[in-house]
Amino acid sequence: MSKQKRRIFDPQVILKILKRHLVDKVPVSDLCDEYKIHPTDIYRWQKKLFEEGGSAFVRVKGADTETKHLHEKLDEAQKKITRKNEVLSELMEEHVQLKKKLGEN
Repeated sequence: MSKQKRRIFDPQVILKILKRHLVDKVPVSDLCDEYKIHPTDIYRWQKKLFEEGGSAFVRVKGADTETKHLHEKLDEAQKKITRKNEVLSELMEEHVQLKKKLGEN
């Protein structure tokens, strides 16, 4: 007798299955037939969702400060890039003018 490999479901698929059961009221037996899984899997996932699902709503302390800091760094980098582009544009314009002056069209 050969053992079957245990399938690993993507978390998004698990949430989809649980949503269909809990929200759309699809019976566990129908989901088990459709996804070829054991009812225990669905109940285990459901238990884990209710035990750990609250972490999705926890605010991380300092996250707002970190986000603000990252936005400031991004703004600073964008200003530097804008200034660099302006300098390059001026240099290219001077280069073109010099070439014209020297007759190197």
